[in-house]
Amino acid sequence: MLAWAQTHKVAGKPGKTSPSSSPIRFEDIASRAGVGFVLNNSVTAKKYSIETMAGGVVLFDFNNDDLLDIYLPNGARIPDFDKSDPLFFNRLYRNNGDETFTDVTLAAGVQGKAYAMGAAAGDYDNDGFMDLYVAGVNANQLFRNNGDGTFTDVTARSGATGMHARLGKLWAITAGWFDYDNDGRLDLFVSNYLTWSFESNPLCQSKGLTAYCHPNKFKGTPNMLYRNNGDGTFTDVSAPTGIGDHVGKGMGIAFADCDSDGFTDIFVSNDTFQNFLFRNTGTGTFLEESVFRGVAYIESGRTVAGMGATFQDIDNDGRPDLFQTAMFNDTFPLYRNVGSQFVDQTSLAGLSAMTRRLTAYGGGVCDFDNDGYKDLYTANGAILDNSMEIDNLPFKMPNSLYRNLGNDRFEDVSRSAGKDYQTPLGHRGAATGDLNNDGRVDLVMTSLNGPTQVFLNRTSSTNHWILLRLVGDRSNRDGLGAKVKLVQADGVEQYNQAFTATGYSSSSDKRLHFGLGRATRIKTLEIRWASGRVQILEDLPVDRVMTIREE
Repeated sequence: MLAWAQTHKVAGKPGKTSPSSSPIRFEDIASRAGVGFVLNNSVTAKKYSIETMAGGVVLFDFNNDDLLDIYLPNGARIPDFDKSDPLFFNRLYRNNGDETFTDVTLAAGVQGKAYAMGAAAGDYDNDGFMDLYVAGVNANQLFRNNGDGTFTDVTARSGATGMHARLGKLWAITAGWFDYDNDGRLDLFVSNYLTWSFESNPLCQSKGLTAYCHPNKFKGTPNMLYRNNGDGTFTDVSAPTGIGDHVGKGMGIAFADCDSDGFTDIFVSNDTFQNFLFRNTGTGTFLEESVFRGVAYIESGRTVAGMGATFQDIDNDGRPDLFQTAMFNDTFPLYRNVGSQFVDQTSLAGLSAMTRRLTAYGGGVCDFDNDGYKDLYTANGAILDNSMEIDNLPFKMPNSLYRNLGNDRFEDVSRSAGKDYQTPLGHRGAATGDLNNDGRVDLVMTSLNGPTQVFLNRTSSTNHWILLRLVGDRSNRDGLGAKVKLVQADGVEQYNQAFTATGYSSSSDKRLHFGLGRATRIKTLEIRWASGRVQILEDLPVDRVMTIREE
């Protein structure tokens, strides 16, 4: 088996050309594209905690036409959780290939039955069609893709109901697909939040105003792990794996093999509670090592109101780093992976000053200008819808975009990203993917009781790119967990790992994107599949979507 190279010619270090000077720009096409979804949280005067937490985004190709479709979870009427009103339907929009979308929710049968939070896309049965798991307050749902444009609710049969043996149905924020035991079948991790009910939700006030309660008013909950049995059913292995031993207040989740041992690890972004880093031992168990690894707390030694999380190699050194969104005064932590541990590099990267007055739910890592440097984006919006009266901060905020300078620092280019990107809203979930297959990664965001934004990337650049669609054989069909090392003709290396869980309650394009700057050929592409197989391709063209099957 081939090993990763021990010395790298790293993007952003000597030997790499400077980043492109073309400004990253986005255009919101939602209104003319036919995406009229409004995230309806059924807001009440009592301000129940669930109201402010909804809003995931899923980008996936449900009908295998090589075009990304959009799925958007939605709320339900409070307090009876009635979802029969179309205003509360989860929505599925089919990509028509001409920068328009068609609402196929009812035809597909995915309008849902719960007060939904987030969702995850993955082909759990390896039949070639991506399925959906929807996390919610009163129910979770597993929708199996039938391959004919319709889905079937198989939650009860599958056993992946989100019901805890002792605590009952837990409030699930999101879920994610990954293969923790490398058996070629996708397993399911569910992130649970607070021990909550209408009856236990106290009346919380600040400055004489009713407000959403602080998380410290509630007890936390354990997360859940379901092992895929390969016959359409799942087994709750939270207890034997050690996942269920740890009680937190889970929000975003992210996956990566952070210690390069061939097994996928799990990061959980906890709200006002230490983060979790579950290290996969490779023996069917996980060890919670956030304190030892340096990601439990920020550099000041305190917790943050953790929201979204993304686990990707930001500095192209072959090791996945962590980016987390949080609440104002927290900053948005950036943890650099230095080997056996992580170092909080938020201040050194210039992010502390730029993010201290912001709150963001969604967020992530993506090379939007194809210069070979992964940029950061955040979907900003306050937690309290009356935050101006209480905190003297607006509820509706413009989004942020931080351009990677290639020297371990970032610059705020939010204002130059276009007026659409600066529209103030109560943003929540966000997911990335190339909606029109032009090589420029696009972005979809939701907002509480506001419009969904479909941002097409209109960056004017001559930089090159490649988009990889991985198809597993011995590995899971989606290729999740595969690690890709790309070497350009000039020797510069980039790294990525295939996962879909993104930011807050969201699921992004499973295809792997690489910006290549001025490189016109790829010298080698090394794929380490989750099965352990290593595949090397040489002398590849650029500026295309390429399908690679495991061999």
